[in-house]
Amino acid sequence: MSDLPNLRKRIATEFSAPKRTLASRRASEMPLADDPHSLEPEEGFSAPKERHAALKPALAGAGLLGSAAILGTGIDAGFYLLSAGLAVAGVSGAALLLKDWYRASTLPAARGRLREEKASDSRWERSETSQLLSTIHDALGDIAIIREPGGKIVQANSVFCRMTGWLKPEGRTCEALGIEFEPASAPHRYRVRIATDAGTKIFDWHDVIAREPASGTFMLHSIARDVTEESRIARESEEARRRAEHASQAKSRLLATVSHEIRTPLSGILGMSHLISQTRLTSEQKNYLAGMRQSGHALVQLVDDLLDFSSIEAGRFQLRPAPEPLRETIESVVEMLSHRAHEKGIEIGATIAADVPGLMDFDAARLRQVLFNVVGNAVKFTHTGGVLVGAAREGETIVISVDDSGPGMNAREQARVFDEFEQAGTHAQRAGGAGLGLAISRRIMEEHGGSLTLSSIPGTGSTFQIRFPALGCDLSTASLARKDVLGMSRVLVMAPAGPASAALSATIRTLGGSCERAETLEGAQAAAVKALSMGLPLTDIIVDHRHAAQFRRLLAHIPSLEQQQLRKTYLINPEARNGRQINQMDGYDAWLIRPLREKSLVEVLRGRMKGMEVRDAFNDNRPMLREVPALRDRPAEGGVLLAEDDPVNAFMVRSVLERAGHTVRVVDDFGALAVTLFDAPAGARITPELIISDLNMPGGDGLSMLERLRQHERQEGVKPVPVIILTSDTQPDMRRKLLSAGASAVLSKPADPKALTAEIDRLLSP
Repeated sequence: MSDLPNLRKRIATEFSAPKRTLASRRASEMPLADDPHSLEPEEGFSAPKERHAALKPALAGAGLLGSAAILGTGIDAGFYLLSAGLAVAGVSGAALLLKDWYRASTLPAARGRLREEKASDSRWERSETSQLLSTIHDALGDIAIIREPGGKIVQANSVFCRMTGWLKPEGRTCEALGIEFEPASAPHRYRVRIATDAGTKIFDWHDVIAREPASGTFMLHSIARDVTEESRIARESEEARRRAEHASQAKSRLLATVSHEIRTPLSGILGMSHLISQTRLTSEQKNYLAGMRQSGHALVQLVDDLLDFSSIEAGRFQLRPAPEPLRETIESVVEMLSHRAHEKGIEIGATIAADVPGLMDFDAARLRQVLFNVVGNAVKFTHTGGVLVGAAREGETIVISVDDSGPGMNAREQARVFDEFEQAGTHAQRAGGAGLGLAISRRIMEEHGGSLTLSSIPGTGSTFQIRFPALGCDLSTASLARKDVLGMSRVLVMAPAGPASAALSATIRTLGGSCERAETLEGAQAAAVKALSMGLPLTDIIVDHRHAAQFRRLLAHIPSLEQQQLRKTYLINPEARNGRQINQMDGYDAWLIRPLREKSLVEVLRGRMKGMEVRDAFNDNRPMLREVPALRDRPAEGGVLLAEDDPVNAFMVRSVLERAGHTVRVVDDFGALAVTLFDAPAGARITPELIISDLNMPGGDGLSMLERLRQHERQEGVKPVPVIILTSDTQPDMRRKLLSAGASAVLSKPADPKALTAEIDRLLSP
């Protein structure tokens, strides 16, 4: 690029100097007596060729001699005027002939000179333009050459000469100079390789055919730009992309393998702990067992997070929305986490606005995962107060807010809380997870077309907001079903301030009822007196178990409350039941447990239910001890065929099945399974009532086994045997493949004994 300053000077000089014209060059080089433009014929005019040009001067001379003779004769005869006039006429005619002869003889020469000057000017201008363009290409480092139709080089710039090593390449072809042409995708475009002292250079070559104005010959103009560096970068990027793809595939295989290897012993740990929980244990042993199961479930969650993170990074993560009830989804998550909150002495509650649709299209499993992460973190970092989960509608968007009264976060912690492997809180709190939950949750919501955001004030608390579009529902009629469900209810809530009472009162109000909260005895008295004085007596009073004594004093201070048709409901934690009977007790008409479900609250306030509903959520921290399942009246002859290569898992599943009254036969690989079902002699084969098989065992794979089993059943014309597949691969694609191949059910490891027995009962039910 050293020629660039000279190029700028050259361009400035050429375009700032006065334009050199034909007239200026003619005036400076060849001054003419006559105006040269007068000699130039008009465009398109062709003067006729002069014939017998030499006669004109001869006739002019003869005319002059005749004029002289006439003049002398006339003077001698005395005709002075006549002879003088004839002499003048003869001289004039001779002058005209001489002038015409002169012009006819000099005009072709002048016209030739003009044509030559024009051609010279055109050649000069083309030469100047060519040199200027060549200088520009030299400065840019581009090749510029001109070739004749036969391929021989007519003109080449200095870059071409330097790259090829030929100072005068004119007259040679590019092939003779060792230049290789590789056709590109576009016409007249080539990828050209030129060997230089610095190595092989790659040029992007472009040919243009143009006619030469002077000769009318077609010439091939070629321009090429050095793309060696760009080609190197593109090649390295492609190689890096392939390496990244291979690494991603290797990572996915590693995670799948590690997941399987981790889930297999986890299945044994959690399964055996379940079996232990069915025996008689001391309180101390129950606590030890609860801690062991909590650690096992935490490890399962970590494996799931790693698999989800891997799927998201690989671009294979997909949501599967379906019509689901949002209210029940939120309430189930809050119930699952309530025991953690109550163990810490904090409250947790949920309320859903009446305008939130009952059914919407969303991926319930993934939203539950997001809620579990967000609400679980709120419980984890909150030590006083509690956590309030609320759902409302903003236009066509659903907003779920999770408010906690924890320590809050500063701006720096808020900036990195959604990053992978990042955690807030103390060292002990950070040790409770891998830092992937919120990162995965945000990606899930973005896939759903929504968002997950955070606002926090240090020392006050944090608010997480989950937003996603309300799809698959009629928003105009969403609030009609629940708007006035409690329109006739006037409720007094006696409870401490906190998320539980706030959620309770908000739920009553959004369903059309009126609610007063009283945190003290004085507040309860004022609310009761106000209701009596206004002629709108209370219909219900809900008493938190912590305010039971205040309620008794309230009845003593206002005896008229006992005379009213007042429904009294007792509100307790599930841990505070202590095996009490669910019936009327201590003067209360109904019982409710926290956190409340909207359906149970409505049923109690409308007088349709008196006890606590049966919970369908499980406790993930301290599993409840279940009763030993009853044995089946008559075990089936074929029994259950269990294919499991891990002896601990086989023992656990077999024990669960035998406790449920099933007869079990165990095989430890696909070869033995094939012998039992197909390859043994007809008399030695068994026809099981049900098959439970691991997906990955020695001697084959679960998909091939399923396909062979279903094909055999079709050939024999027998009824298909139900098959349950146990797998560590939790990817939805694998589940679809197994179901398509003929699996009756697919359960992920570690298999929950209750879910396993429920699935077996479903498949074997008549």
